[in-house]
Amino acid sequence: MQFSLPPEIQEFLQYTFLGNSVETWLKGIGIFILFLILRFKLVQASIAVIRGLTHKTDTTFDDKIVDVIEHPLRWGILLIGLYFALNVFIIPDTTEVMLSHFLRSIVILLAVWIAHRVITVFSQSLQKLSRHFKSELSESLIRLVISILKAFILIIGAITIFQEWGFNVNGFLASLGLVGMALALAAKDTAANFFGSIMIFTDRPFKIGDWIKTPDVEGTIEEIGMRSTKVRTFAQALVTVPNANLAGKAILNWSRMGKRRIKMNIGLTYSTTSSQMQTILAEIRTLLGEDSDVHPDTIHIYFTDFQDSALGIFCYFFTNTTNWGEYMQVRERLNLEIMRIVEHNGAAFAFPSQSIYVENMEPAAQ
Repeated sequence: MQFSLPPEIQEFLQYTFLGNSVETWLKGIGIFILFLILRFKLVQASIAVIRGLTHKTDTTFDDKIVDVIEHPLRWGILLIGLYFALNVFIIPDTTEVMLSHFLRSIVILLAVWIAHRVITVFSQSLQKLSRHFKSELSESLIRLVISILKAFILIIGAITIFQEWGFNVNGFLASLGLVGMALALAAKDTAANFFGSIMIFTDRPFKIGDWIKTPDVEGTIEEIGMRSTKVRTFAQALVTVPNANLAGKAILNWSRMGKRRIKMNIGLTYSTTSSQMQTILAEIRTLLGEDSDVHPDTIHIYFTDFQDSALGIFCYFFTNTTNWGEYMQVRERLNLEIMRIVEHNGAAFAFPSQSIYVENMEPAAQ
């Protein structure tokens, strides 16, 4: 049994509109609507197959990539449906060329979109790894590199689309290079600060919270930016230092000391006997060697000088703590202990003085 449409409907289907029959229009629109309806099912099926493969791996990075491409894939399915729908129509050559450029441009945009989202996921994984190692500078460097990659992807996508539509980008790139050179000369300080920040991020001479000292500033690091670093001085003033200056000068990082030095000279009076001096030196060495706050590897206590008004004792050792407040407490306590040792042994600390000796002269003859 052969089914045939009524003559009126057949005549209506053969009616031509914009160079194509109504039947052709209905086929094309039907194909597009079919893909529009089925795109969620097609994407779900495709994602399910991909997830079955990614779940077999130990890492979660590929699972995040699948989540990233799911939404762009829906638009990709819709684009495929539009392609098949357009193939049904009879299209003039000029219009077909325009549609071809348009579809390829959409494909390029989808590729840029996917690449942009993948880079975002990659940056999140790197930043999580950086926070695991507690490295603020590495995290800042990651943000910088990711921003550059995203800008590079967008530029490449724009250039590819321009080439797709027949624009000559060679002249544009050449002019862009000249403009970039002019901007680099005009903003050489900004460029120097940018590369200075790269050196700071890679060498990591300090981190946020460190106490540093340079020929220009001394204080605590509060913020590390792409152009400058902010340092809080001990007077509570905030100093903004260009990164180019920091990268080109010596940086003393007090926060990275493993131990803190105490170096001083003690002067005893010349009335101190040799036996008193030997006992005082021995007791000071014992005091420091048994003190838990003093680093045991480097303790130097020596009678070194016959000074103008004192017998000099050189003291050189380190505290285990590097915290400024704790260091000052340890130093005060040890100073008091050394004073007690000197007093206990009957000696005294010297102070600058002069002795005047008057020679007796015979009286002059009358």
